[in-house]
Amino acid sequence: TPFSAEVAREGQPLESASTTPTAPPAPPVFGLSPEWLLHEGVPIADAMVLSHPEQLDRLRAACPGAVPTAVLAGDPCFDRMLAARPYRERFRRALGVRHGQRLIVLNSTWNPESLFGDGGGDDVLPSLLPRLTAELPTDEYRVAAVLHPNIWHGHGPGQIRAWLDRALRGGLILVDPLHDWRQALLAADAVLGDHGSVSYYAAALGTPVLLGAPPSDGLDPHSPVAEFVGKAPQFDACAPLAAQLDALITEHHPFPGPADLTTSTPGASAALLRGLFYRLMKTPEPQQPALLEPLRLPPHQRRPATVPLSVLTRVTSNPYEIHLARHMDPWYEPAGEGHVHIAVHEDTRDRRQLDLADVLLREGQPDDPRFGSPAQWTSEVLRRHPHSALAAYITGPDECTAQTRTGHHVRLICEPNGLDPAAAASALHAWLTSGRTAREAMNDGLTIRTGTATHRVTVTTCTA
Repeated sequence: TPFSAEVAREGQPLESASTTPTAPPAPPVFGLSPEWLLHEGVPIADAMVLSHPEQLDRLRAACPGAVPTAVLAGDPCFDRMLAARPYRERFRRALGVRHGQRLIVLNSTWNPESLFGDGGGDDVLPSLLPRLTAELPTDEYRVAAVLHPNIWHGHGPGQIRAWLDRALRGGLILVDPLHDWRQALLAADAVLGDHGSVSYYAAALGTPVLLGAPPSDGLDPHSPVAEFVGKAPQFDACAPLAAQLDALITEHHPFPGPADLTTSTPGASAALLRGLFYRLMKTPEPQQPALLEPLRLPPHQRRPATVPLSVLTRVTSNPYEIHLARHMDPWYEPAGEGHVHIAVHEDTRDRRQLDLADVLLREGQPDDPRFGSPAQWTSEVLRRHPHSALAAYITGPDECTAQTRTGHHVRLICEPNGLDPAAAASALHAWLTSGRTAREAMNDGLTIRTGTATHRVTVTTCTA
């Protein structure tokens, strides 16, 4: 990683030059100090792989006895990300990012000063998660979390999911910490992280990074990571979150340091590393090219939100549009002009919200025998909850069947990978409560605005 090392000139051992430090010994550096690299003054490893010559300079200062083992051989992790850049849109779709949405990736390393840390009660993530759902409209933002593997192993998957339970029910994506974090970085519009290497990799890719935890005292003050942490924008817990993210993205100018210092030999690590390994084994190297495993396409993740949604809508007549913002937290009244209604998934844990819901939601296959049919389910739940105005059964990623309190059954069809059908159901409810009719919606369709994105929804009649 950028903290310690990984790459060198043609994969050959570096000249040790001077092994005598010219300055007083620096404080111990994680991964580069004698306690990590030497045993009784002798290097533990036959070869220490570095990714950039600047790391050799720091190695000379921190542990001169290990310098003869240093080899520049590239950064295979970064090389895999560079090779996968053309597939960014696929990764975004795999993570459930729709048209008009920004993907925000939360990233935490594993020590007490991290975003997910326990450093004296200053941990940011517990207070940040409710704000993400309350302040960021769900049709404009998708949020994923990349937690260091040591967090998972230290606390256990069950504890992690318990801590993040409400956020997960609000749509948070927990990214696989071994296989899919690189894809999440490639897909991200912005990263909210800490001093960990994932934030540095994001900056190296040119992605905007907002630091949500104070810099760690354990960083080598002369390292590129420390320089980046000192210059990167800092999260302001007292300022509106959406405004900070908008400014971060629109005003972003990539830092040259991370891109230049992550590796000095981009794309060459496979050949350099394999050459090193075979020389160490004193075995002839194979003739076929040395190749890295490509990044996998992550499993599709579009888990429905089961926390109640506060939906702010405003219907305009010139042009005819429905402005819509859904927030996954009914305790916050959305700010803005318009009317607010509550949309609730039938599987919500807070059963009291079902009796307060204006719009009732469920997803499933249209022929699922447990629900009879979409028309049967919508009729059943409207009878059970007489104060609700509309029920929508989501039958696919881009369509749903809705029934109004007056008995109209309609099918809402969104553009591919466009608006969430649940949002389309809320838009139809707003359309009807503004005095328009289902027949007008079927004739002209619905035009829905979420943030700066415009969506078209086709409305057709359907038989029970």
